[in-house]
Amino acid sequence: MTTDNYYDILGVDKNADQDTIKKVYRQKAKEFHPDKGGDEAMFKKISEAYEVLGDEGKRNEYDNRNNNPFGGFNPFGDFFGGFNQPRYNHVPDKVITLNIGVLDIFNGMDQEFEYNRNVKCEPCKGEGGDKTTCGTCKGSGVLQRTVSMGLFNQVFTQPCPSCNGGGYTFTRRCGSCSGNGSIMTNEKLKIKIPNGLDEGQFLKLQGKGDFVKGMYGNLVIRVNIVPQDNFEKIGNDLVYNAYFNLEELNNDTFDIPHPSSTINISLPKEFDTSKPLRVRGKGFNGGDLFIKLFVKFTRTN
Repeated sequence: MTTDNYYDILGVDKNADQDTIKKVYRQKAKEFHPDKGGDEAMFKKISEAYEVLGDEGKRNEYDNRNNNPFGGFNPFGDFFGGFNQPRYNHVPDKVITLNIGVLDIFNGMDQEFEYNRNVKCEPCKGEGGDKTTCGTCKGSGVLQRTVSMGLFNQVFTQPCPSCNGGGYTFTRRCGSCSGNGSIMTNEKLKIKIPNGLDEGQFLKLQGKGDFVKGMYGNLVIRVNIVPQDNFEKIGNDLVYNAYFNLEELNNDTFDIPHPSSTINISLPKEFDTSKPLRVRGKGFNGGDLFIKLFVKFTRTN
């Protein structure tokens, strides 16, 4: 990262509002863009500077760091847990629970599902409408309060009450999204299920979450394994619940529709429902197949 002053790189005053910074950045980016014959190194510096100054949270932290006499280290912020330090705005992950059949996991089948998702509002390009920089916080989204602590002053930050921490106010809200910048839609996705996925594990899909503050978050899928066709999963073991009527108890063998291939099992001479049968190596990742025996019939009297 460059050590040059970001304000000097863009050629703006330290008190410039966000609209001015955005306007200047677009002009300079167009001027120095490599595809237009511009200086590539300078274009990278301009982009880096705008990435910080164009974001209220990052800009506020950058200003605080440069104004701190200790450099990037704030001994009082670290001592008190850093609660007075502004944080970058991160888009939260969208977490959903997906029920997947145990046989689908065994075979590693594709899984198609639907979920509700906030996507960018196209009429306003995710801006929510026409905005103007907040006059109270000058676009930073926060206000600072200084408290004297003996020989030193402690600076606290709090969200600006005029703009609720957004750094701007609306002059006109988008009629499609009511100023939210996003609209709810129903999304369809198909994913490949890894073989042997376990209960409670998570799958993360980059950029498939909600649209928040100009960015798409990630979609996190929590896996909930459900029984399927009398099969269950316990650890790496596959469990099959076999049901017999009185007539079937006299058979010598019975078939199990194992997901890899049908397995023919010999019925034991002593039919004990308290003891499951075991077939080694027919579970998940070297686990075993256990067969629970159940008797189910309708009495005639």
